[in-house]
Amino acid sequence: MRSVLKLELEEARVMIEAAKEASQRVNALESICVVDDGGYVVALERMNGGRITGPEIAIAKAFTAAGHKRSTHLFNQPGGPASPTGEAFGIHVMLPGKFAIFVGGFPVVVNGEVVGGIGISGGNGEQDTAVGTAALAALQEHLGSAYEVLTDADIKK
Repeated sequence: MRSVLKLELEEARVMIEAAKEASQRVNALESICVVDDGGYVVALERMNGGRITGPEIAIAKAFTAAGHKRSTHLFNQPGGPASPTGEAFGIHVMLPGKFAIFVGGFPVVVNGEVVGGIGISGGNGEQDTAVGTAALAALQEHLGSAYEVLTDADIKK
């Protein structure tokens, strides 16, 4: 047996608040979803005026990032696993509506362990990335030096 870290509502709220602040800085109306390590929603928020499609897309991005332990945009980069020459080409059609292979999903990695995911939808790729990495940085600040949170955009565990 081993002990595991669990992402809980307190941490999800910290991430969502930081994401909303970052969204205002980059001028995007975002939907933000935080899921646990099983891909289940812990917290979800759509900013006032955000697209009605945003929540479902944010959920899919967070689910994908948590479940496959990598940032969603890494799937479709040249040579990536979901590219036409990749070993996982077409993976997004296996779980219709749940699997996202575009920018805005990041695994939440704490002390080397994937404890969840965060999905951001509503801005362009640069905006979604800035918002997502700001949320991860806020989690690091909240947890303090006893924990290490990966905060880069290109996370692959």
